[in-house]
Amino acid sequence: MSKKSDQCQFVVTLDSIVGKWKPIILYHLLQGKPLRFNELRRLLPDITQRMLTLYLRELEEEEIVKRVIYPQIPPKVEYSITEYGMSLSPILETLHQWGVAHIERKQRKKEKNEQTETD
Repeated sequence: MSKKSDQCQFVVTLDSIVGKWKPIILYHLLQGKPLRFNELRRLLPDITQRMLTLYLRELEEEEIVKRVIYPQIPPKVEYSITEYGMSLSPILETLHQWGVAHIERKQRKKEKNEQTETD
């Protein structure tokens, strides 16, 4: 396989799951319970309504998230992870574990530097 082809595959993957809020949205939906729009807003207090809408639409277009509209007044809309979206679970879990380890590493480095400065 060519390097250009490999690079393209990484780009496609990252475009699907990367964005400031996409991994966090996916994390909450991967908990298994369908969530309404305002429930997601409460879970992500710093996200704007526009950005949440945009990311949910992108994830829906990728068939990672499913949107269900219930015919009632006022309309009820729920978002859930699709079976296909569930395949992202090990990837996101690995990213989470790496993030935890990276934060710990940075903290140890900071503590070591502070200790060196006080000596």
